[in-house]
Parts: sequence; structure tokens; C-alpha cells
Amino acid sequence: MIFEKLLMPDMMPEHFYDVTPDIVKSFGAKALICDIDNTLVTYDDPVPTEQVLQWIEAMNDAGIKVSFVSNNDHERVELFNRDLGFVAYAKSGKPFVKNLKAACNDLGIDKSEAVLLGDQLLTDCAAAKRFGIKAIIVPPIKDKTTLFFRTKRLIEKPYVAKFKRMAKK
Repeated sequence: MIFEKLLMPDMMPEHFYDVTPDIVKSFGAKALICDIDNTLVTYDDPVPTEQVLQWIEAMNDAGIKVSFVSNNDHERVELFNRDLGFVAYAKSGKPFVKNLKAACNDLGIDKSEAVLLGDQLLTDCAAAKRFGIKAIIVPPIKDKTTLFFRTKRLIEKPYVAKFKRMAKK
């Protein structure tokens, strides 16, 4: 039961760009805390793609603040965020919530005004739920095929299936 509370997202669209400003606002949020790798871009994309930039612009135009909280290293996050200059944290250790708290503080918002967007239940969704915010989880863009990632996805599979069953009702 505890795992279900931590691993059940609030929404599971097919792509990050399906998350519109209206959807973010429907959660009562003013900010979107985003994972980077496999959520917005592949691990092979060092900087935001044109599609990501357009999506971020739509968020900004609607008054939604965007920030990045990633488990990847500082070099990766800094390069991705270099031209954007958003609040960004690397080596976040999700599902720990320290950098989610810091992002909210830096954005000048209460945690009730934040939503997390990520691709993994065991890190992103669990961090959001532990922090007490909504979680939007998208399928990974291009998943790694290492044993570690395959095992994580296997653990996530029943929760994804349950979410889809519940969403059909």
C-alpha cells in the first residue's frame, strides 16, 4: 500500500508536450519542476530541442515557472540549462526531496503551487509524492537498456498498468 501511494502518478500523458499550461494550472500550480533526461530529451541531446524550447516558451507565456531537478551530473544539467538560466539542480538523489524544496524556495512558491514532470516512478513520482506535490509521468523517450534500468521498469510496470486501468474507468 505504501508503494502504491509513492508510485501512483496523478497523470500519465504520452509526451511532455501534451502537458499544457492549462493542465498545470488545473492542478493549482504556478510552477513545473522538470526532470530532463528521457522526460524532455534523450540522454544524447545535450541541449533543449526546438520542441522543448517551444513548450517552455508556452509555459512562460502562460505564467508557469519552469525549473529542472535532475539526478544527472552538474556538467549535464548546466549545459542543458546554459541558455535558459532557469533554477536547476543536478545530482538531486530523487526520490529524496531536498532539491524539490530548494527549487520551490528559489522559485518563490509554496510546494502546493508546484507539479513535478518526470519519466520514472521510482525516482520522480516517489520524490513528488514524498514532497506532497502532484506527479505527471511520461513514458521514457529512449530508455536505457542496462540491467539496472530494465529492473526499474519491471518494478514500475504493475503501477503503470494499474494507473491505466483506473484512468479508463
